[in-house]
Amino acid sequence: MLSKKMTDRINLQINREMYSAYLYLAMSARMGEAGYKGVANWLMIQYHEEMFHAMKLYGYLEDQGSAVALEAIAKPEFKETAIKELFQRVLEHEKGVSGSIREIAALAREEKDYATEAFIQWYLTEQVEEEKNASEILQTIDLMGNSAQGLYMLNIELGKRKLGVPSDFTSMGGED
Repeated sequence: MLSKKMTDRINLQINREMYSAYLYLAMSARMGEAGYKGVANWLMIQYHEEMFHAMKLYGYLEDQGSAVALEAIAKPEFKETAIKELFQRVLEHEKGVSGSIREIAALAREEKDYATEAFIQWYLTEQVEEEKNASEILQTIDLMGNSAQGLYMLNIELGKRKLGVPSDFTSMGGED
């Protein structure tokens, strides 16, 4: 059984992951409306990944016999409409998520909650990948000089991204 403090912290992270999903869904809609269907696809895949992250935490709480407490999800706020600025925002957001995950890891160590410490390692590794993906897209934009032709090619490339996580959460439990 998890401590109340850990249960509350994981519930907070579920909310943060769902907010991340909501943010990427809103960004996807905006990019789709602007004609960047490939960028919209990349962001929609990101939405699904964030929901997977939330549901993995949800399943962990259930597996531990802890109560899931869902709270309101804040309206996603972003002003970025240019691709480079949008991905700078994505990177900034993912760095914030990484910090939040590290807080759970630190709490697990503090409480000697070895199960949660082991469980949260997956998220720590995942966040390295999340930041790397956003950084690589920004590097590509910088290499292209933010040109219309380069953004066109990037849009095509990002449109090739495929969903790599489950989108059916009916039997998540603590599964990977």
